[in-house]
Amino acid sequence: MSKFGMNVKFTAKAGQRDALVQILLGAAAVAEGVPDCEKYIVSISDTEPDAIWVNEVWSNAEAHQASLDQEASKASIQQAMPLIAGVESCQIRPVGGKGL
Repeated sequence: MSKFGMNVKFTAKAGQRDALVQILLGAAAVAEGVPDCEKYIVSISDTEPDAIWVNEVWSNAEAHQASLDQEASKASIQQAMPLIAGVESCQIRPVGGKGL
């Protein structure tokens, strides 16, 4: 198995978390129609009021990069940028488990 994954923590600007969540959920809806996207989960933190986590699994790194080059992705990113105070990401290589 040669999957590609990302764990991304977005820190929204104060008061903007819910708006940013909606944009990310829109991206998740688009990902539903992309066969190479195996998982795109948006979560909020119970301990950090401005934190949003996105966990993604793709069939390969090229599919992930191709998704970022799509016009819908570029539009979502442009819409989200003014709401984001910070981003931390970690590239991962899923190796197994429930859901894969």
